[in-house]
Amino acid sequence: MKILYAIQGTGNGHLSRARDIIPILQKKDVELDILISGTQADINLPYPITYQLKGLSFIFGKKGGVDVWKTYFKAKTMRLHKEITMLPVEHYDLIINDFEPVSAWACKLKKIPCVSLSHQSAVLAPNAPKPKKEDPLGKLILKKYAPTTKQYGFHFKAYEDSIFTPVIRQDIRLAHCTPGDHYTVYLPSYDDEKILSILSKIKDVTWEVFSKHNKKTITNKNITVQPITNEAFVTSMATSKGILCGAGFETPAEALFMKKKLLVIPMKGQYEQQCNAAALKDMGVPVIKSFKKKYIKNIKDWIENDTIIEVDYPDITEQIIDKILTENL
Repeated sequence: MKILYAIQGTGNGHLSRARDIIPILQKKDVELDILISGTQADINLPYPITYQLKGLSFIFGKKGGVDVWKTYFKAKTMRLHKEITMLPVEHYDLIINDFEPVSAWACKLKKIPCVSLSHQSAVLAPNAPKPKKEDPLGKLILKKYAPTTKQYGFHFKAYEDSIFTPVIRQDIRLAHCTPGDHYTVYLPSYDDEKILSILSKIKDVTWEVFSKHNKKTITNKNITVQPITNEAFVTSMATSKGILCGAGFETPAEALFMKKKLLVIPMKGQYEQQCNAAALKDMGVPVIKSFKKKYIKNIKDWIENDTIIEVDYPDITEQIIDKILTENL
């Protein structure tokens, strides 16, 4: 039995989840190949990669959203078409897809089933929370980016039978959590200068900022900015008093699991993050629209409020994989 596990390589969440899913798949009586497409991830997979493709990546900007121009110029359509047409998806008994466009479109063109196992498929589910403001284009992009024939998803809550609570990686499950004095910050769509300009206004707090834009550690009074490494980031979160981050999926889920107070800022023009923000707000997590001076009071109010959102995220990853294999092989 031959399986292709195709993973989106933009950002860190998909690869973080894959680090827990791959060893479970390897335990099964299957031959497993791994495909990664995309850029801008800060972590690597410690497993052999069969296909390393450029794919189609969204490029993080520095002003709170996706850099549309960089995304456009890096989207080399001829290369992408070649990757799609040359990928031998017909050689596999099952394709499991985590929001990965090359394998998804290769399957669609060749009329081969493709099973989604991603957060994005859960976001699109009818019963999952949606933002009050409609975004037809954003919803369409999310739906068409990596089309699949069957969907299983992860979300902050199990809103439907095919939606499961988050995969919390073992690094987080095994981390020793203590209530420290600093706050961990991860806002990859903002540049360091912008982050420093806002956080420097809140002087009585220690901030540990993890940056996609800085290759060395710098300290500016009560703020430390450092490049992202898995070990340093997990340690900082585990020993923090709270976590300020974008409205992605994995980092907020990990913060909730660690019982850390959480404040999120959804990326501008990013429908998935707007949906995540709606779900988190429903759970009681504070959300601010953008990282601007007018929201400094909201940040200070969050610092003063020690409310922790209770969640139950059991380790059911192997049961999910067993369900998918049983229903699709």
